[in-house]
Amino acid sequence: MKVEFYLADEAAQIALAAQLAGLFQQGVVYLEGDLGSGKTTFSRGWIQSLGHQGAVKSPTYTLVEPYELKERPVYHFDLYRLADPEELEYLGVRDYFDAAALCLIEWPQKGAGFLPKADLHLTFSYQDVGRHLQIEAFTPTAKIALQQLVNA
Repeated sequence: MKVEFYLADEAAQIALAAQLAGLFQQGVVYLEGDLGSGKTTFSRGWIQSLGHQGAVKSPTYTLVEPYELKERPVYHFDLYRLADPEELEYLGVRDYFDAAALCLIEWPQKGAGFLPKADLHLTFSYQDVGRHLQIEAFTPTAKIALQQLVNA
């Protein structure tokens, strides 16, 4: 299942992220798009809507930023600076992908072969002054969440 959205500004990105966070709270989410296209903004909106009170920083240099929330752990990955996908093995990347966790992964193509398949795949691109967002769901749970988002 695939749907598309036009997000006029940052507030629209954060609002849609919060809606999606209310419907899909655990699993693997890929976020792709050019630099500055909205991946981190969307991730911030998602993480904060799940209850994180502090800042959500881009883990560009640390590769992963953990958030221990009441309901579940959330791991925000930014693989932009990853030189070789095999580096993920040294990070112990497999330990992050437990069934209860939500893993938001920016630049997943940089970790090809070492990441689990995505439940949701978000692709951001520039459109006029806003952003175009395409969301594709691959698992039954993700498809239900995406259908609920469309019907909301």
